[in-house]
Amino acid sequence: MAVSLAQDRFNMLLLGLFAALALTLAAVGIYGLMAYSVNQRTHEIGLRIAMGARSGDILHLVLVDGAKLAFLGIAIGVAAALALTRLMATLLFEVKPTDPPTFAAVAILLALVGLMACYIPARRATRVDPMVTLRYD
Repeated sequence: MAVSLAQDRFNMLLLGLFAALALTLAAVGIYGLMAYSVNQRTHEIGLRIAMGARSGDILHLVLVDGAKLAFLGIAIGVAAALALTRLMATLLFEVKPTDPPTFAAVAILLALVGLMACYIPARRATRVDPMVTLRYD
């Protein structure tokens, strides 16, 4: 029995490894984009802090930008996944290709990964010194 399932196990191992790699690349990409965005907006963030914005407001500002990006990607991904489920139907066992709990779990996982990738640049943005950013104007 182990020999008959070896090919299927290998295919699922490869699929799992590629999925983990894709998730890691997505997290690194979102982190890089948000870090670049925070770096570009350092002057604006410093000005907001100088005008009285609290660190929670700055954190919210950056996380909302990242959440918009993550949810746009999730919406596009869910639409593409729904369109391509027919190709995966032969690989699934006792699961419908359009299984709502699976789609919901993956969307939640991707949203959490996206928000965690945005959190580090958002925390860095809260530590911007307004005097330093205003001097470089």
